[in-house]
Amino acid sequence: MKKQLAFVMAGVMAASMMLTACGGSSSSSEAAGSTAESTGSAAEGEAQGAWAPSKSIDWFCASSPGGGSDIFSRMITDIMTKEGVTSETFLVTNKTDGGGEVVKAQVSETKAGKQADHTLMTFNVGELQPMLLNTDRRIEDFTPIAVMALDKQLLFAGPKSPYQDFQSVIDAIESGKSVNVSGSKGDDEAVYAALLAEMGWTEDQLVYVRHDATSDAITTALGGHSELVIGKPAATSSYVAEGVEASKKLTPVLAFSTERFTGALGEAPILSEVDPNHKDVELPTWRGVCGPKDMSPEAAQFWSDALKKVSETEQWKTEYLEKNQLIGAYMDLEETKEYMTQAQVDYLASIGKAE
Repeated sequence: MKKQLAFVMAGVMAASMMLTACGGSSSSSEAAGSTAESTGSAAEGEAQGAWAPSKSIDWFCASSPGGGSDIFSRMITDIMTKEGVTSETFLVTNKTDGGGEVVKAQVSETKAGKQADHTLMTFNVGELQPMLLNTDRRIEDFTPIAVMALDKQLLFAGPKSPYQDFQSVIDAIESGKSVNVSGSKGDDEAVYAALLAEMGWTEDQLVYVRHDATSDAITTALGGHSELVIGKPAATSSYVAEGVEASKKLTPVLAFSTERFTGALGEAPILSEVDPNHKDVELPTWRGVCGPKDMSPEAAQFWSDALKKVSETEQWKTEYLEKNQLIGAYMDLEETKEYMTQAQVDYLASIGKAE
């Protein structure tokens, strides 16, 4: 993990690509020879030999509405629209069929041409790991476009849970009880596995209940159907904020980090604070964007540059990174390809499924 973090920060420091193409307009505007707005247009882009969107953009998210990936997707498309990156419309679609593998297959297999150049997908470690574990699909079946941020998880107790601090969870399991925890597929499940390994627990002692998105897992915790839930700040902060009614409140009981979060989430201790005999569990999640394998190099460059522009906006920094306590980590095309490929190599090696 230290190796991965070092790689991430190196990628952040190396990022120096400036935004070179922005804007778009309908083909009818091009034919009419209308004047492009200051944000640019497809006609202007073509005149300069650059690619620009010329139709609506399909943005796919393999998690349910309200989850961390959904929030990420809609924040980016909102900023792109406000910043005039393109005048074309973004169509965000949530598809969780087959644990998210159906939409990954759909995106990766989109044939070269206009549709491939207008198709994007939210992609993170939570999408990568189950894909590598359960299918033959690989990073090489996509066009990695950008990494945007690093995220970390926490463990929360629902309002009806008998375990309102992590020490009580430890005591319950040591007394022979079984405790259950909900979470999403992929990265949440990975941090659960890391916690089991550090604590020396079995899957029967701390039982994991898998959901398509953190929002679904939170619902089970609020309803008392699970005792604990794993989630990231983006999806959980509103349930911890001051003034939230008791029936909709989550209590942060453990931070999967080497240091505490800030604000209301800072109530959660790190593992070494609860028990000095254990090491902190930390598995940062990278959040990125991919396109189809057959996306043209020109379109991939446009979207990489556009995402760099998003990463530099005040809205991204304050309303997404700061609000959700994420680490900004923009990487360009080459850095993203290298980073995601290395993440693939590392994970395949960890499960004994090396190429």
